[in-house]
Amino acid sequence: MADFRWDGDERGEGVADAAAFAAGAVELAEAMHQAKWVAEEPEVHLLPHLERACRSLPLRFEEASSAADGAFDVRLRWTGETPSVGEIRAAVFTLVGSFAELSTYVKQRRIEETADGDRTFLFEIVTGFVDGESRFAPHGHSVRVHVSALT
Repeated sequence: MADFRWDGDERGEGVADAAAFAAGAVELAEAMHQAKWVAEEPEVHLLPHLERACRSLPLRFEEASSAADGAFDVRLRWTGETPSVGEIRAAVFTLVGSFAELSTYVKQRRIEETADGDRTFLFEIVTGFVDGESRFAPHGHSVRVHVSALT
């Protein structure tokens, strides 16, 4: 049997590929490489959605700033009970839904731990319109969401 994919995995392999979805992922990846595809002023276009979504989630908005690479760096604090990784991920996906365009990519990158037990979860998000998806010109947003939580 191949490596376990999760606890209790008895198969070690899947049932199919996901090739039927690859074209859409490739379209977004190609758009991400287009010069000046990332829209300006994320504090105008994204921040109100993020702040509003945080009010209904166990997340407190702490700060946001535009980075040199065009990404919008957002720092949040977990305000709920001691979270599992899955609970933080679920909250971030809800947050992403507040500003997501038609094509969206999300990647959980890493968890950093400090000596005092604080963990920071990093999520990279790219969302936007590719050519032909909207009446608007193709454009997108790149966002790094950092969620700090005491463990």
